[in-house]
This record gives sequence, structure tokens and C-alpha cells, in this order.
Amino acid sequence: MTPRRPSQLNRLSAFLILLAPTFTSAAEITYAEHIKPIFREHCLKCHGEDQAKADLNLETFATALKGGSGGAVLIAGRASQSLLFNAITAADENERMPQKKSPLPAAQIEIIRQWIQSGLRESPASSSLVVARDTRFKPAPIPTADGPPPMPGPLPAFTPAPERRPLAVIAMAASPRAPLLAVAGHEQVRLIHASTQALIGCLAFPEGQPNVIRFSRDGGVLMVAGGKPVHSGSVILFDVRTGRRLTRIGDETDAILAADLSPDQELVALGGSGKTVKVYGTTDGRIRYKITKHTDWVTAIAFSPDGTKLASADRAGGLYLWDPSAGGILLALAEHKAAVRALAWRSDGRMLASAGEDGLLIWWDAHDGWPAINHPNAHPPLRPSGYFGKLANGVLALAFGPEGELLSAGRDQHVRLWNVAGQAVKSFATSPRIPLQAAITHDGAGLLAGDEAGSIRQWTRAD
Repeated sequence: MTPRRPSQLNRLSAFLILLAPTFTSAAEITYAEHIKPIFREHCLKCHGEDQAKADLNLETFATALKGGSGGAVLIAGRASQSLLFNAITAADENERMPQKKSPLPAAQIEIIRQWIQSGLRESPASSSLVVARDTRFKPAPIPTADGPPPMPGPLPAFTPAPERRPLAVIAMAASPRAPLLAVAGHEQVRLIHASTQALIGCLAFPEGQPNVIRFSRDGGVLMVAGGKPVHSGSVILFDVRTGRRLTRIGDETDAILAADLSPDQELVALGGSGKTVKVYGTTDGRIRYKITKHTDWVTAIAFSPDGTKLASADRAGGLYLWDPSAGGILLALAEHKAAVRALAWRSDGRMLASAGEDGLLIWWDAHDGWPAINHPNAHPPLRPSGYFGKLANGVLALAFGPEGELLSAGRDQHVRLWNVAGQAVKSFATSPRIPLQAAITHDGAGLLAGDEAGSIRQWTRAD
């Protein structure tokens, strides 16, 4: 038999991972039929009835759930937080189980992951240890101001500086009420008609590079945050109709990387390389409180649609929910293992979506912080022929639509649309460019992505 080359083995492992769920659905994976045979092959010599190292016995379903001397090794619905799963997937061979042996085949690891995620069923007749979550979308009213949806009228005169090349679309947002798109440019924000992509006008942002753009819930105010790296950072609020500056908030010594405007427009939260979330009042520009729990750069901030929660995330994978009135912690959402790049609240406030460089895309139940939907490989990249090593697998941007649908953008050069149940329903290629931002138009008909070359791409539901 001819030995397989490494590239063949890589393709075979990838094939088995894709094929494993087709052998049986995740809901049908059980300890008796699928997991114990894997344990018998790899684990029971050290963790069975005869020899239970660390007091861990995987011989029966009951003893496996009991765990060992260090506590439980299985957490239903949380593979990434289960010690057993972390042990069989550890990158360090000195920490990986089984010790002094080859890693478990990728297909078997995936079966164990799905067993944990689906609720640790013992047999086909047993029930899942995870209570099914209601992820259905319940429409919430969007606040409206008097008059028609806010669209720009005559704007302040502004002559953009000449560009040698377009700026990558680092920040972008779609109005929740009007066919309007705001896109970051060189010391400016371009206002574009979301349907025709015609340029309506530009807003000056001499503070530096716009890193974050957000519309208020009623679409009447535009928040732009950014600055000049290692120099200054601030947040500017604009009147969408007139382009007039309403206020300037913050005086940072570095560019702001994350920011959001509260639904009542009374608070602005911002953060960046200082590892601190600062919350300011918009009426007087004074700081209300600081959050200092993050251990790395703050990369994403988002107020819930009803203003009762504030989410913040960092470059180390830390993700927390706070009480926005005073900054008290509500929940620590432990799942990400690398930088969190995007946060997005569903308009009904029931779900918070997070995405990061670890390839994870998660819908969190905002009530108790449970990962109701978890995609560990939401944007799997294709492995080029002859390429060995780890491939970039990050999810870079998220945007919820008016019906609870979610649009994501990844390093795999694709934009993907997910329904309210967390199922991928459409995928759009942006090759050869990586999409950095994603947005859905106010009516849900247009799907937009901004890429690293400065281009805006648009699709419709029918595409």
C-alpha cells in the first residue's frame, strides 16, 4: 500500500470531519452507541474500572459524568469548557490525552464534540441534559421620530483629501430606518445610498481614521469613533439630516477601537488599547464610570437594544455583560479562545452574537449567558494545495437584520447569511478580497460587505 502524503492526510481528515455528522445527526449521538467505543479504543486502559487515574472512570455513563479528582470533565452543551474535550484537543503533546500516543482521529474528536454540544445523551431513549432554547425572533418596534426616515439633506462643505488608494472598509453601518450606508474613508465618512450605491455626501472626520460607525436606533444620529494611533482618539455624534456635529466625547491618547451609543442616546461607551471601557454622558461629555476587568485591548462594545445591558469584548477572548447604569458585571461569557472581532445584538434583545479569530460564531442567550447556538467553524477556509500549517479562520464582522437573520464575514473570503435557528442559508464569495465589514439594509433586502480593497459589494436575498 502506498503511504499517504501529508497533503492527502490533511484532505482525508477534513473529509472525515465533514462526513462525520452525516453518519448520524448530533441529536442521535449517544454514549452507548458512539462514545464508549471511542473511549474503549483510546481511554479505558488508564481511565476504566481497572485503573482510574486521577479518579476518572469513563467505563460507564454515570462515572463519566461524575468526573475525577479535579471535578466534572463534561459540561453538557459546552465542549470548549469541558476538561475532557480540552485534553484530547490540546496543542501541546505533553498535555494532550492519551499521553505518549497519537492524537485521536479528527472524525472521532468531532463526534465527541457533537455529543457534548447536543447534551450528553446516554442512549437513544434518554433525553438531552441540555434544555432546548427558544431562539425564535420576536419583532421589537424600532423607535421613530417625527417625519420621514432620516436621510441627509445639504451637508457642510467638505473637500476630501486626494487618495493614493482607497482605504480598506474598516467601519461601516446601515441605517435601521432608511436606505443609507455610512462607510469609513480617509479622515471622512462617506454617506451612500444603500440601494443605488450613489454617493450622497461626506462628513469630515479630521480626528483621524474612523474605526467604528453606528447609527442610533431611530436613525437620526450617526456615531463615529476613531483617531490617530498612539496620538489621540475621540467619538463624534453627527445629525444625519444636516451633517452637523452634535458633540465630541472622549480625549484618548490612542485611537478608539470599540464604541457604541446607548439606545436613549444618553451614554457613549468606548475602549481600545488601554484595556478599559469608559462610559460617558452625551449631554455633558463627562465620564460616568470605568470598567477595568479586561486584560487586553478592548475590541468590541455594544449596548442591548433596550439599553439594559452593555457587552464588551477584548483581544484575549474575554467577553462580558455589564449593567450600563453603573458598570456592575452581570455575566462572564467564557467561550472564545482568541480575539473577539465583532458583537451584534438582535433587535429583540434576546440574543447577542459574538465572533472572533478562533473561528467561533455564537448566539448567546442574553438572559443567562448560555451559548444557545454555537458554530466552532463558521467560516472554514479551503486549504490550498501543498499548504501545511494552520489556516486563518477568523470571523471578522456581524450584522443582524430586521427579521432576526444574521450576516457574517470571514477570512475565508465569504459572507454568510444565517437564519434565526443558526443555519447557514446563503453564502457569497468576495474572493480574492477579505470582507472586513457586513451590513443588512433597513428592509432586509440588501446584503452588503466592505472589503480590504475599499470596495462595497452588494447582494439581494434572491442572489
